Amino acid sequence: MQATLILLMQMTKKDIQLAIRPDVGGEFFQWFNFRLSGQIGEQYVLNILNAGEASYLEGWENYQAVASYDRQHWFRLPTSYKDGKLTIMVELECETIQIAYFAPYSYERHQDLLAAVQVHPLVTLEHLGETLDKRDLTLVKIGDGAAHKRNIWITVRQHPGETMAEWLIEGLLYSLLDSDNATGKQLLDKANFYIVPNMNPDGSVRGHLRTNAVGTNLNREWQSPSLDKSPEVFHVINKMEATGVDLFYDVHGDEALPYVFLAGSQGTPSYSDRLAGLRDKFSDVLKLASADFQSEIGYEIDAPGAANMTVATNWVAERFDCLANTLEMPFKDNDNLPMKRWVGRQSVLSN
Repeated sequence: MQATLILLMQMTKKDIQLAIRPDVGGEFFQWFNFRLSGQIGEQYVLNILNAGEASYLEGWENYQAVASYDRQHWFRLPTSYKDGKLTIMVELECETIQIAYFAPYSYERHQDLLAAVQVHPLVTLEHLGETLDKRDLTLVKIGDGAAHKRNIWITVRQHPGETMAEWLIEGLLYSLLDSDNATGKQLLDKANFYIVPNMNPDGSVRGHLRTNAVGTNLNREWQSPSLDKSPEVFHVINKMEATGVDLFYDVHGDEALPYVFLAGSQGTPSYSDRLAGLRDKFSDVLKLASADFQSEIGYEIDAPGAANMTVATNWVAERFDCLANTLEMPFKDNDNLPMKRWVGRQSVLSN
């Protein structure tokens, strides 16, 4: 990832003044990921001066930045927000520390994940097309492709700063492919999986919060994608049309709400009692399977016929008459289980 903070001024160790660099196009910013070097035992105070202009101000309430010395194990730092300024405090235990909005999921780790899963006999990697920065858009196909099986589609990181999404999909992939995992085996007996582990590799490498290389929010492109603005969505839709979709799962992160929850397709024109029943059953089963998930707190449900059809979940539900959900996970600690310290690895374990 590129550096996402600009050093404005360093008055003292107690007042290092920084600013978050916006996504291309300038509409969105909140993601940051940078390295601090200093003296062991010294305390440093980092002030992000443009935090009050960020995309989601509610995201700073009760928020704590994450940090790591080895870039493997992440922990929270004392963080406060006041008068438009985000202040992060750290006392160094090593000379260098990585500090980020959430545990990063690097493009190198993404490539390592693809390489690791492709050796499994049930896995095929398919090149769907190129991004605007000429990176591969890769589909992970799991299963024997039998026509009688359900086709489950999962897309991840349309918004590149929502790194918890790819942490989760890493855990899901390894669980599905674990020969000792009875649940994974049962799922593969009944379904073929089509998983895009990173819908937005360009934005991921550029350090964007929500957009691709030209500033397009991919999750507002599903009704009319184009090769000029949103080739990522264009290529995925083409493949969906070829396979069909029986269940769709779009994985995201929410800046403000400290919970794991689903956002469904209730406002789509063709939403039916059948889909409502499937959604309720899916939610109930997910609560039994994961203590992190809850259904009491989430987004306001769209009125009938009022759904934004440019959003992936709504478009897929309407096009394929299937159960479609957006899974949202928090950037903050999960308030339901605060002792677990929700960072990167916890997203892996929540699958």
